[in-house]
Amino acid sequence: MSFKLKTVVAACALSVVSVGAMADTWRYAFEESLTDVQGEYAKEFKAYIEENSDHSLQLFPYGTLGESADIMEQAQAGILQFVDQSPGFTGALIPEAQVFFIPYLLPENHDELVSFFRNSKAINEDFVDVYAEKGLELLSMFPEGEVVITTKEPFETPDDLNGVKVRVMTNPLLVESYKAFGATPTPLPWGEVYGGLQTNIIQGQENPMFWVESAKMFEVTDVITFTGHNNFTTAVMANKPFFDGLSDDDQALIRDGMKAAFDHIVEYQRGLGERSLEKIKEQKPEIQVNRLTQAQRQPFRDAAQEVEAKFIEMTGERGQAILDQFKADLKAVQQ
Repeated sequence: MSFKLKTVVAACALSVVSVGAMADTWRYAFEESLTDVQGEYAKEFKAYIEENSDHSLQLFPYGTLGESADIMEQAQAGILQFVDQSPGFTGALIPEAQVFFIPYLLPENHDELVSFFRNSKAINEDFVDVYAEKGLELLSMFPEGEVVITTKEPFETPDDLNGVKVRVMTNPLLVESYKAFGATPTPLPWGEVYGGLQTNIIQGQENPMFWVESAKMFEVTDVITFTGHNNFTTAVMANKPFFDGLSDDDQALIRDGMKAAFDHIVEYQRGLGERSLEKIKEQKPEIQVNRLTQAQRQPFRDAAQEVEAKFIEMTGERGQAILDQFKADLKAVQQ
């Protein structure tokens, strides 16, 4: 157990209930601020729980309990009842979840994307079993917005990214994606990204537009490029022993709260990327915004085949089965 985890255990000993007990206060940590997408989702879930039960929900935004690895460790240990974490950070723990980082797999159309997350068998059935093996009850997955790449110099081709160090989450497949894109992927904890860009240790990073604006990434990069290669995905999980020990009514309460929060967040996101871009332009009028054409995107699309092959290599037969179901679910939505 890490020193940080021991500290949190000691600090929270009085407020953490034993597995299976009726909890008056539940603890929920996430990777963003209260005013970002994960925070908005968490606040909606909290409101639902507290309006429809005697329970209360304590929210812990990014940084209050450590980095992403820390909150996952705390969730698995039962210190946290709920955690919201992107598959980008759970890729080493749950390799199959890296399917969300195969470029150009998810649809760009917002309504198709929402329908996929709402109805996908891969997400709502197959992944539930995969996460359960790690002591986690998968409750919801939702998209957070189109991923853009911010850099110090413009690029249009994979060759233009040669030698460019792009920060990625600590996710093996995301590393392979940026290798295929021609860049030098550089995994870094989030807390080191702004300073890394400021000191030129790295020259680029990827994130949805609202986070580029919220985390001030535009202050330390000069170009925003829309490649259309992905939409940022996150997952809300419960500690499984905690969840399994709840009454049927409380389990239903949580699932209904997750549905209410999902409905809220997909509407909240509609147009959020463009609103965030306008805020960036107001603060930095000289920012360069490039939207690659379909022809310019094609070499990056071609590179995605290499990344898909790496995914299968990393995850074997189960990864192949999940990818096949993923594609079938996408086809159903797009038809």
